[in-house]
Amino acid sequence: MPPSDWRYSTIFLASPFHLLLTWAAFSGSAMAGESRDLMLAVYSVPKEAYERTIIPAFQRSWKQRTGQDIRIRSSYGASGAQARAIIGGFDADVAALSLESDLDQITKAGLIAHDWRTGPNNGMVSASVVALGVRKGNPKGIMSWEDLARPGIEVLYPNPKTSGGAMWDVVAIYGAGLKLAEQQAGTRNNAKAESPETVAAGLLKRIQKNVKVMDKSGRESVTTFERGVGDVIVTYENELLPRINSHRPYEIIVPNETVWIENPVALIDRNVDRHRIRDVAEAFVSFLHSEEAQAAFTKLGFRPIGQAASQASSGTALPLPSRLFTVTDLGGWEKVSATLFGPRGTWTTIVEDLAREK
Repeated sequence: MPPSDWRYSTIFLASPFHLLLTWAAFSGSAMAGESRDLMLAVYSVPKEAYERTIIPAFQRSWKQRTGQDIRIRSSYGASGAQARAIIGGFDADVAALSLESDLDQITKAGLIAHDWRTGPNNGMVSASVVALGVRKGNPKGIMSWEDLARPGIEVLYPNPKTSGGAMWDVVAIYGAGLKLAEQQAGTRNNAKAESPETVAAGLLKRIQKNVKVMDKSGRESVTTFERGVGDVIVTYENELLPRINSHRPYEIIVPNETVWIENPVALIDRNVDRHRIRDVAEAFVSFLHSEEAQAAFTKLGFRPIGQAASQASSGTALPLPSRLFTVTDLGGWEKVSATLFGPRGTWTTIVEDLAREK
């Protein structure tokens, strides 16, 4: 069974698209006028962009180019849960997830046969940074990661065991600790200073000690915050911006030290071939890189996908934090996952230690 929030999208409209759709008009497995089905597995955060804009726009494009109606069934949930569901038998044709490591797990299970990183932007379709959401007026005076570690501050972020967003949150805290340690010590080789890894682990433990609730997904965590729980939420910047723009009583703090987030997409080879829907799945993945789809992500509060690499922050309303870092800077997802979330990882050990201290 797919994760929660399963729904049908059955809007049949019409608008222009590119060469891939033209090719598909002649090579698709269904004749013009017939309806075909595409299954999506998407992490929960960009749900509005997909449902309100991207899915209907793709259906219009495909209909105009091929004469076929596309019924798109979409499931939204925590990224890790989506990956495990696909590995366990959920017949998704396309997976748009929070973490590249989640797609890697699907690849290791033999369901993705191609190198999805060879696509545009290395297979990434949306980008953001980890930010802090606080109550209107910032009554607790929260401005930095250290403020989250103060006694009495109630922190929210989801559970990294189920949520890709939570993994980004923990990476942001740990990486910020590394940056702060290097800044304070001046150099990694300063023998009188604690190692950056020790400082980062200490910051993470002090913040984790203040975490009040760990929900299953980033979206659930935001919902908990909206119910009045917690003083600060660690989450995607794009989860906060639309709410602030709609006059919710929150403010956003982007720390100087935070991580650049990129979210990947890939078609699931085994499923698309079994469903005879490869032409549609490839066209949909391609469409996610189109100006129309990227505008939908930006409207929802995501950042331009190439911004961090190019440092081209001029002309945007969202300047880059001064000490922005990437997962690649920390050694890549394989190293980060083992360092933080493995059986003896830093975050895993911290949670176990705190449980014993209670």
